[in-house]
Amino acid sequence: MKPAQFEYHAPTTLDEAIQLLEQYQGEARLLAGGQSLMPMMNFRIVTPAALVDLNRISGLDYIRSDNGMVHVGAMTRHRTVEFSPVVAERLPLLAEAIKLVAHLPIRSRGTMGGSLAHADPAAELPMVLQALEGEVVARGHAGERVIKAADLFEGLMTTSLAADEIIVEARFPAMPPGAGFAVEEYARRRGDFAIAAVAALIERDGERCVKARLATAGVGPMATRLGDAETILVAGGLGDTVIEQAAAKAAEIVSPLSDPHASADYRRHLTHVLTARALRRARSIH
Repeated sequence: MKPAQFEYHAPTTLDEAIQLLEQYQGEARLLAGGQSLMPMMNFRIVTPAALVDLNRISGLDYIRSDNGMVHVGAMTRHRTVEFSPVVAERLPLLAEAIKLVAHLPIRSRGTMGGSLAHADPAAELPMVLQALEGEVVARGHAGERVIKAADLFEGLMTTSLAADEIIVEARFPAMPPGAGFAVEEYARRRGDFAIAAVAALIERDGERCVKARLATAGVGPMATRLGDAETILVAGGLGDTVIEQAAAKAAEIVSPLSDPHASADYRRHLTHVLTARALRRARSIH
């Protein structure tokens, strides 16, 4: 199929792009990598009045570390993140997760900001933003604001971004040295959308778990933190019995979806299995 008719704009500044979004009053869509948007337009799942192409705006493609934070420009391609020494050193959880994002051609074009703004529940990057307690910087007509991961995702492919706001940067706190981490994912084939995925990050003091972060992708309508399961780990440690208790709690608190790929019950089962597997692997990293 072909997309419905639309206007095309290629601004060269952020201010111009924001003005265009205001002009179309919510009827325009931003084009970054286009790896999700264009197929949706071809199937007429979305029919925007206009596309605002961000690829001619300079200064949105970078990765840098500063004062304990890793800053990733919104137009940074997945492939750049995959091979970044800064990401490998400071955010090994992201370095592991990015390799699971789709297939090579998609990683070569897809962008950090595009994935977060699209908010696909099966995408890995919203899950990682949650697990790392990251945030995004959004710019719109009213100026610039910082949105925490917990406040960004609101539902199925829905965020708290205003119609005239553009994500310009993602920020991640650098992981503490020695933190344990793992990403476990089940998909039909490597590179396909996750039917279920779990990201785990643990900080420990000897046998004690001082902080735990767990997040899912592919299970419910959006990437979700598993706070009650995290609490079990902090209270009880990282023994096998406690890990099983946390995994059972994770499966209990998710709100899984049913679709042609998997039933809600199967996704709940996968949440249990993948959480336990991720925690055991994270535990093994010292």
